[in-house]
Amino acid sequence: MSTAPRPRRGRFPLRLRRRPVPWQRQRPTWREARPAVIAGALERALARPSGNWYVLGASTDVRPDRPLSGTITGVEVVVWRDARGRLVGGPGACPHLGAPLADSPVRCGTLVCHWHGLALDGAPFAGWEPWPVHDDGVLVWVRLDAAGEEPPTPAPVVPARPPRATALTSVWRGVGVCEPEDVVANRLDPWHGAWFHPYSFVDLTVVETPGGTSGERPGERPGETPGETPGEAHAGTPYAGEDDDRFVVDVSFRLTGRLVVPVRAEFTAPEPRTVVMRITDGEGTGSVVESHATPLGPGGSGRPRTAVVEAVLATSDRPGFPVARRLAPALRPLMRAAAGRLWRDDLAYAERRRHLRDLGRFPG
Repeated sequence: MSTAPRPRRGRFPLRLRRRPVPWQRQRPTWREARPAVIAGALERALARPSGNWYVLGASTDVRPDRPLSGTITGVEVVVWRDARGRLVGGPGACPHLGAPLADSPVRCGTLVCHWHGLALDGAPFAGWEPWPVHDDGVLVWVRLDAAGEEPPTPAPVVPARPPRATALTSVWRGVGVCEPEDVVANRLDPWHGAWFHPYSFVDLTVVETPGGTSGERPGERPGETPGETPGEAHAGTPYAGEDDDRFVVDVSFRLTGRLVVPVRAEFTAPEPRTVVMRITDGEGTGSVVESHATPLGPGGSGRPRTAVVEAVLATSDRPGFPVARRLAPALRPLMRAAAGRLWRDDLAYAERRRHLRDLGRFPG
């Protein structure tokens, strides 16, 4: 177990880095980022049950007058709210002549096909059968038993979150040419953060790897100048149990060149298509970032496509945080822009991984 000092929450959330290190002089992390450790964490994540549930999109995207639709594993899906506000959903093709229900309006809780006026209220009708759906208050899930081929569960695996009433939430969605496992593998490699995303993260140290062992290099602790100690990486040990299957990271979020917010965070994978980053110490303790990977099916080129739906639930006990929540409509576009910048890089990472796997050249 790591004995590295944690980034404690102080009176002021910001810190001024005393001696910033140029990007090229920060400590290399490639020795610690052992392919076997990442592959082992990915293998265990993929083996966990999902109950055949897939994230479709944000709860707020289900509007009173329009459905939310998409393709999951090549299957057209449509969801909307009925007259009681209850989420309902099913196949995205009209049972009459196959019209795309995604383009049809909702009137008084009824989805009305825009081709010939066939109306669906969410109950079985004319060969159209509903599918299990779930609204967790932030995200919308659909259960596709034929696609998942697992024992179904009544509800998806939703990670523990801060209370929605006191959290600032934002949802971002993007699409990459890759498989869900490539997205999950990217998130289970915390060592790339400060190298690949220097505009957002600095002073990153993985202090614990699955099994509860330290990920530090001997003689190094957070706060030391990277590159001062050339010691060897501390190898992770075999998985000790699901409760220990996490990566713990000390990292600072960069605001400006020297102004940062240090935190401790953990990365876990509660199901095969979800990775959760949770701040466990420092500013914003309890805040959660959920990255969900949903397979869309092949694109026009025949290559696999995956949607990343990332939900951020930020929380804080700072006196000014309620003000930030009241400014949520103005802050959400900024939060989505920040997520989009990170994911443009990370989807390129995932796409590269998928390409190398197709060629049989992926290391490890």
